[in-house]
Amino acid sequence: MKKTFLMVFSAAALCLSALGNSTATNAPIQGLRVFTCAHSFHGFMPDLLADIATSAGIQNHVQVGKSGIGGSRVIQHWEKPDAENLAKRLLQKGQVDALTLSPIWLPDAGMEKFGEFAVAHHPRIRIFVLEFWLPNDVYDPAYPLKTREKVDHNAATVPALKAQQELYCREMREHLDGLNAKLGREVFTLVPVGHAVIALREKIIAGQAPGLTAQEDLFRDNWGHPQMPIKVLQAYCFYACMYGRSPVGLPPVERWGLDAELVGLLQKLAWDAVTQHP
Repeated sequence: MKKTFLMVFSAAALCLSALGNSTATNAPIQGLRVFTCAHSFHGFMPDLLADIATSAGIQNHVQVGKSGIGGSRVIQHWEKPDAENLAKRLLQKGQVDALTLSPIWLPDAGMEKFGEFAVAHHPRIRIFVLEFWLPNDVYDPAYPLKTREKVDHNAATVPALKAQQELYCREMREHLDGLNAKLGREVFTLVPVGHAVIALREKIIAGQAPGLTAQEDLFRDNWGHPQMPIKVLQAYCFYACMYGRSPVGLPPVERWGLDAELVGLLQKLAWDAVTQHP
């Protein structure tokens, strides 16, 4: 069963409806107040998501704040001193409708702490969790990550990438299912960016990604820090999960500097990942 929901806000109440029902209408919907806790694989997402919300005509989408820590686990954002912890302050005031988190490997105690705290102050808040593409192209929960290990991204095969990604995603799903069960509803939603990135790499291998000729075109280093195509792909995945709408057909944003045909492919891959992810 697909577990992605559409969040529709009014001045009086927040309503949730199934994703399958949300795609049947293009009626205007109200924007979300979003806070992001991020490492470098996620910190760029809020600005791109705001671009997409604007292009989709969503009113009052607001990024109310961001906590950025390089190479961070979620617990590091939770443990910030109170005087510096904007996330906690805004959550406590009920001023966040959607919280986005970017764990590295699990378990991460920050996930549960943020979940319990957020729900206590906004009973219908949603928390969207990045399923990222694997650093070094392998599932390796050792921490710290091997940032200097030489990786030939072009040598990776799609079956091998899928097998490694599934090891990671199985752990993610089990962890989030447990948190949702404890909280009594679906608070946490896994955003399947890693799946979408593999689909893009498959298109590159097949020569079907406009302007991209090699898998290494997607990354700026061995570890896998993203170039603009993956950044935009991630933002489309978050848009689709948050608003329950397909990004397919939205106009490309000029400042991104991407070919319109490539943007169309990224939109389709994001929507496919969100609607097909278990």
